[in-house]
Amino acid sequence: MKTKLRKDDKVMVIAGKDKGKIGKILKVYKKKDAVLVEKVNVVKRHTKANPYANQPGGIVEKEAPIHVSNVQAVCDACTKPTRIGYKKTEDGKKVRFCKKCNEIFK
Repeated sequence: MKTKLRKDDKVMVIAGKDKGKIGKILKVYKKKDAVLVEKVNVVKRHTKANPYANQPGGIVEKEAPIHVSNVQAVCDACTKPTRIGYKKTEDGKKVRFCKKCNEIFK
């Protein structure tokens, strides 16, 4: 599945336990069709101490990947969750745009 989302895009979660939360994409997993969103889908992991890496043990909270079908891009101009389209500019560049307000994504 090809995704139109990229790193540093602002997205809103539209399904799941964190529905309605907005965050920035930290990483895109293309093979798993998933994205890692900042402060969304936070899980607890029990880790062992590693004295060589100077890492303490204990319970660590970190983000887990969320499927791309459960997030939707948020436009900076109209501040609403929207779909993303592609169009070519006059100089021949392919750019992404908001389907609600026709504003170009960064």
